[in-house]
Amino acid sequence: MLKLDFHPAGRHFLQIPGPSPVPDRILRAMSYPTIDHRGPEFGALGLQVLAGIKKIFKTEQPVVIYPASGTGAWEAALTNTLSPGDTVLMYETGHFATLWKKMAEALGLKPEFLGLPGIEGWRHGVQADRIEERLRQDSGHQIKAVCVVHNETSTGVTSDIAAVRKAIDAAGHPALLIVDTISGLASADYRHDEWGVDVTVSGSQKGLMLPPGISFNAVSKKAVAVSKTARLPKAFWAWAEIIEMNETGYWPYTPNTNLLYGLSEALDMILGEGLDNVFVRHQRLAAACRSAVRAWGLEIQCADPALYSPVLTGVMTPPGFDADAIRKTIYENFNMSLGTGLGKMKGGMFRIGHLGEANELTLMATLAGCEMGLKLAGVQLAGSGVVAAMDNLAAQKSKPVLKAA
Repeated sequence: MLKLDFHPAGRHFLQIPGPSPVPDRILRAMSYPTIDHRGPEFGALGLQVLAGIKKIFKTEQPVVIYPASGTGAWEAALTNTLSPGDTVLMYETGHFATLWKKMAEALGLKPEFLGLPGIEGWRHGVQADRIEERLRQDSGHQIKAVCVVHNETSTGVTSDIAAVRKAIDAAGHPALLIVDTISGLASADYRHDEWGVDVTVSGSQKGLMLPPGISFNAVSKKAVAVSKTARLPKAFWAWAEIIEMNETGYWPYTPNTNLLYGLSEALDMILGEGLDNVFVRHQRLAAACRSAVRAWGLEIQCADPALYSPVLTGVMTPPGFDADAIRKTIYENFNMSLGTGLGKMKGGMFRIGHLGEANELTLMATLAGCEMGLKLAGVQLAGSGVVAAMDNLAAQKSKPVLKAA
């Protein structure tokens, strides 16, 4: 049998920006016996998680749950709302925005990709004024949807979704607003209804603290109406039958029963702490992490302080130092995994995840591992990031808010 628990003494620090560590109480919930997904007990579970997940998206509208990764939810969002040859306006903020564009092309859509050139485009968020300008030029309304990433996992930049909605409205354009918040949901403030989003895409393995394997489409009334005439091929991803059966707590296919157990437990944890309290905790830890990076004398990948992500911090390595070699040093010496640089940033940065069931001591251990690893790799640090982060947390007068696992 393949041995996966190969780490040395002590816990392995999984500090990538997703999958995030799965809390013990969620693992225990997932170990419950699988039940009949057509029986009465399952119907009660289904209604419970469908009601709870709406609170996480801050919506009164349906949330479709798929037994799939976030990539599946990307496809579902596009195929349910668009037709072959449709033009979609997408914005390049990083690796995942780029992958979504490639998917749109593969589905037979015509994506237009806005953004700043080179690496600079991966250090900033969505510029809503550029979207408004392009939509004003589209007097014939050929653009059918605007697709943007809320929290770009590859860079640590969180874009202003409310500003994008205002830009679409200011242009008087009927395009749908489709948003990926796969890494933002339940970690960064997100408001599906208030921000006027038509389709929100997310996944289970980030702020929801679950293993990969569940993904979501939160859908507006406008999106549901458009889906009735959209002509891209779809069967498994089609919303109509799923939404209809969800009214009684069931699905038209076999759902991921044990992950839904885990989702139920995750909802209890998040809503028990208070969703807005969860957001504050993530902001507190992120601020401390950034103070450490500055104390080291290193550069934060996100170049706009107003858009710093509460989910992760991208750390740019000095010229002449391979970020992946530094990550390897940290992994081999301190039993900790950090996120790699992706796409344009491969080898030039690493990513520290501080999301999900994270607290002050989790962060401090993570920063200690980073600081020791950077020194071992020969990076000359300006000062101690660990001390800076401790001072930052003390100044915030933080207090633990997580329930015991």
